[in-house]
Amino acid sequence: MTDVQGPPPGSDGFPGALPEQPGRSPRVDGLHGLPPTPRRLALRRLAAAGRDIIDAMSSTSADEDELAQAAALLENVAATIRRMPGGAHYEGIAEMANAGELLASRRDLIDRGDPEAWASFDFSPFIGLANPMSPPMELAYDGAKVVCNVRFGSAYEGPPGCVHGGYVAAAFDEVLGAAQSLSGTQGMTARLTVNYRSPTPLCEDLRIEGELDRREGRKIFVVGAMFAGERLTAEAEGLFIAFDQDKFAELLAARARLGLGSGTPPTR
Repeated sequence: MTDVQGPPPGSDGFPGALPEQPGRSPRVDGLHGLPPTPRRLALRRLAAAGRDIIDAMSSTSADEDELAQAAALLENVAATIRRMPGGAHYEGIAEMANAGELLASRRDLIDRGDPEAWASFDFSPFIGLANPMSPPMELAYDGAKVVCNVRFGSAYEGPPGCVHGGYVAAAFDEVLGAAQSLSGTQGMTARLTVNYRSPTPLCEDLRIEGELDRREGRKIFVVGAMFAGERLTAEAEGLFIAFDQDKFAELLAARARLGLGSGTPPTR
């Protein structure tokens, strides 16, 4: 791939995306800064209940009568939720950190420093507290590293008693996606290489570390490691490409045509 010179290190490649803190990730700061509004707390409570259900369902030994009773209850819950207003949350996407937020409806919030500009992170399938699919992963900074604490339950099982390798890779993508921001800009995953060193255990506290390796124009190279206690379970190398704003705008326009922006019907 031919390099196209991106913004200089320490600057932000996307207008309005955390300009006051260059080299910081909205995936980390944005989620931590969300105010605990009553609605947000209610969404997180609902997601936590769903997370408990998913975990229990993946390891239950109930008989058919108990399963049928539980299924009937869940069908009623699902019907109740389906009757609620639908649509994508905040006109955003859960992975918006990949390219910064370019939606016009978010620009004003970002420019004013409103934490709600980053509300979509709460629905991420890996770090979002309002998404029942999320383990969830907890991201923070530790010096020049992004660190993650996470515990994968039985729903994420691959080999017996171990986390599925696909989830290990996805967890690295999340952490390295945050660590790339230490370069001063953000981009999309171009390549992710994972070396599995030893089994990654279920239901144990795991630590994932990610740090910037180097930047070459639009190419951002990051590395990471996963540990269970002191034992290394996996290592990863990632290549991210600083995203072209015009291409991102095209993706948003295509998404809107599919009716995925606000629950409105697709345009023909």
